[in-house]
Amino acid sequence: MCLVLRSCLPYRAWRVCRAGGAMAGGKLDSPTDKRGKRFHMKLPKFRRNSNGQSGVSPPAPAVPAADALDSPPEEEPLTFEQNLEQRRLCEAGRQLIDREERLFGEIAETEPLQRHEEEERKLAADRGTLVALVEQTLKRSLSSEEGNAEALTSALKTVCQEEQQDRLWILRTRENPPWRPARWRKLHDSTLRGLVEERMESASMPGEQGQRSSVQQDVCAMGKQLKDDLLQVARGVKGCYPPELDVCNLYARLYHQAFSARLRRITEFVLEGRDCATLLHWVKDHYPRIFQNKELVLEMDYEALGALLPEELYGPLQEQHLINTQGELQTYINQALQEAEQAWKNGDELERRDGNFFSPLAFDVIQFMDGAVRSGEILLRDQGKIQTTVCLLKDFLQSFKKFHEDVMKGGGASSRPVVMANLGSVVQFRDYIIKKRDLFPEDVRENCLSALTSMEQSAHTFLLSPVHKQLKPQYRTLGTSDWLKEQVFEKLLGGLEEHIEDLQGLTESCQQKLMGQLQQEVTVEYVQRLLRGKVKLKDKELQERAARIVTEEGQRLSQLFSRAGSRENWLNNILPQIAEVLRLQNLPSMQMEVTSLGAAFPDLSDKHLSALLKLKTNLSAADRKTVKETFLDNLTETEVDAARPFFSRVQLR
Repeated sequence: MCLVLRSCLPYRAWRVCRAGGAMAGGKLDSPTDKRGKRFHMKLPKFRRNSNGQSGVSPPAPAVPAADALDSPPEEEPLTFEQNLEQRRLCEAGRQLIDREERLFGEIAETEPLQRHEEEERKLAADRGTLVALVEQTLKRSLSSEEGNAEALTSALKTVCQEEQQDRLWILRTRENPPWRPARWRKLHDSTLRGLVEERMESASMPGEQGQRSSVQQDVCAMGKQLKDDLLQVARGVKGCYPPELDVCNLYARLYHQAFSARLRRITEFVLEGRDCATLLHWVKDHYPRIFQNKELVLEMDYEALGALLPEELYGPLQEQHLINTQGELQTYINQALQEAEQAWKNGDELERRDGNFFSPLAFDVIQFMDGAVRSGEILLRDQGKIQTTVCLLKDFLQSFKKFHEDVMKGGGASSRPVVMANLGSVVQFRDYIIKKRDLFPEDVRENCLSALTSMEQSAHTFLLSPVHKQLKPQYRTLGTSDWLKEQVFEKLLGGLEEHIEDLQGLTESCQQKLMGQLQQEVTVEYVQRLLRGKVKLKDKELQERAARIVTEEGQRLSQLFSRAGSRENWLNNILPQIAEVLRLQNLPSMQMEVTSLGAAFPDLSDKHLSALLKLKTNLSAADRKTVKETFLDNLTETEVDAARPFFSRVQLR
């Protein structure tokens, strides 16, 4: 076919046909001109003449193709200046590299062109213009202007082109152009470093700053700027960069270095306590949490950044912070105690919450103490240093105890509400020490708890002594012959109810303890009066009557104190068991009951048992001896529960 075409077509048309494409499906592809535009050309039709020989029909008139008529004219390529105007920096950079190759590269050897100094100067000037625009674009990397992402992407491609051209010239043996190697990656990094430093230097916090110092304002502003900019890098700037440039970690390093440098300069000055704390908080708390943001944690390697401040600067800041913290804490807690003392001296009425007398002392002191501890845990991370802070509570509680004793000695109408409020503070301090027991050295913890226990016991004595003093006439009738004949217990019960009503105003836990203490003291007084032996139970009838009275009165006491809030249920069994010993007449049964009483209350002594048995005057000395021997034989070395002594409190003459 090509031979036929060659014999039938002009040479120019044949060359176009040959150059334009190969046969495809029996048809020739349309040739293209030097610009790549296809020619639409009809080939002449072949036919046979009357002699059977092939011939060529005259060509039909040329008809323009429809797509040739409809397609717009091809645009002229943009000039270097036009590319710059449209921020097509990559294309502009490619044009400069092409010009460089014609002047200095391979093309200059294969197709020699005269090197004109003027053209070289023009190329150098155009390169300077491009450098300035690339730098300008990089400085706008963190700007949200429209079209900025496209311009940045183009600028970065230019940087990569230039780096590739640098590597190409390294492999060549001829003389480099004056600007090679251009080191545009270094230009890129230094430009970003300058951008970051400028943004950190000019960082500011919007709005009113209140009581913040200039150091606090500067550090917080830089921290906010750093966080906002890194988030913008992760959200937008990253998409403009090729992955191999690792732009997120690059920006993280630059901001880390800029922030660290600023903080180092700040530490050269004498810092106030709050400024020192601000620096430590940013170094150990706020700054690490920025990189824990879910958008940054996967993009930036925080651990690779290193310490924001070196140890030689951070260590002295910690020591200064510890001194400042302890000084401020001492001031705050002393001031809180002084305010409580002054309010008592002035006779100020105490606040009541839910009907209970309330003092803010323990709450305030614990808040101050807990704040200092939390700050130490974050900024110091040294258990020993934190313990030196909580040890301040030891001396404070001694001062609090002295104030408490002064209140009780002073008396007056305002003293009892203050003592009740102090009991609430004692409970709060004890709960805090027990909860934070690991923070306290053992000796300090025991000293603090001992002081609180002493305060609690003295408060109970202060509140309950007047009760026992006024009930003394009723106590005296217990265990006497009048006690068997008259309803003397009713007066005692009525007096207790009145005093319990007067003791309202305590928190629930304090009320529970105080009522438990009162129940124990009243029960001790009851048993003590009974065992003094002023009543003689000469026969079975009197013994059964006495047993019934003791049982009933024991039940009524238990009910009264249960309603008042006492939870000392173990006291409810004492009077019924004593009553059972009085009731029993059978010696073996009596032996068993005494043994049971001794097992329940290990501090029951031989003296107490003798006094109880002597109430039964019809019991022979031999039988009393038998019962006591049985008791002593079954007496174990069980240690008395330190929290529940009873008979050891019963004093016999």
